Amino acid sequence: MCEHLSFVQTLHPMKAKNEKWLQAEHKRSFSSWFKRKIETKLARPENTISQQIRWLAHEPKREVLSYSGYGIGGYYYNTSDHDSRSTTQNSGVMVDAESLHMSTAKDKNPIYANMLYYGVIEDIWELNYTQFKIPIFRCKWVDNKGGVKVDENGFTLVDLNKEGDPNDQFIFASQAKQVFYVNDPNGGRWSVVLTTKPKLYDRGDVCDNIEETPSFSRGLPESDDIENEDVAYVCEDCEGIYVEEDTTSRKKRKRT
Repeated sequence: MCEHLSFVQTLHPMKAKNEKWLQAEHKRSFSSWFKRKIETKLARPENTISQQIRWLAHEPKREVLSYSGYGIGGYYYNTSDHDSRSTTQNSGVMVDAESLHMSTAKDKNPIYANMLYYGVIEDIWELNYTQFKIPIFRCKWVDNKGGVKVDENGFTLVDLNKEGDPNDQFIFASQAKQVFYVNDPNGGRWSVVLTTKPKLYDRGDVCDNIEETPSFSRGLPESDDIENEDVAYVCEDCEGIYVEEDTTSRKKRKRT
């Protein structure tokens, strides 16, 4: 990632002085740059490129699996569309991510900082790289500017109608941590954010019975069901999680 940023800065020295432009160009051109770079290295007789890197550079198949429900990392997620037809809620997610922060559109000294982002899952896709699959979530994120606040009791509240950047929606499923949104008892547009314990559900493993830990109700929970922890979830696995195909999940094919 850093190597590509340096490449863009060298290729466009004047434009790259604008940090916002640099990040946008980095996202736009990384995939094609990465593919060319790996192809160049593979042309050498002696190279140390792993099979995973080769397949990643080859890009996924155009046909992807689309799920309405998916279990990973001890949680079971649903899309918001599935939740809308259910009495339970499993589409809320939170992610800890580094992002560029600017005080105004003309800010010449933006800074990078880690922040928690809250949203709901719109789509669950599984990218197929032939030798492995990577699940990703397309989410509708709440705008942290005006859409997130902390009340006098220390609870985080979000306005789910205040949408963030629509051009930055995807995360690896392995990056997500499940949260639930409960309507603020004081009324208004705000929802209280609650975390939950993992249900010890994972693909291919023999774990605790997921039915013993029911999905969160849309009503207020019992106090014993709320996990009180202050540690923020940070995901270091930039490659995502490789999973085997699960024939039991609700899925349909989608062509991109």
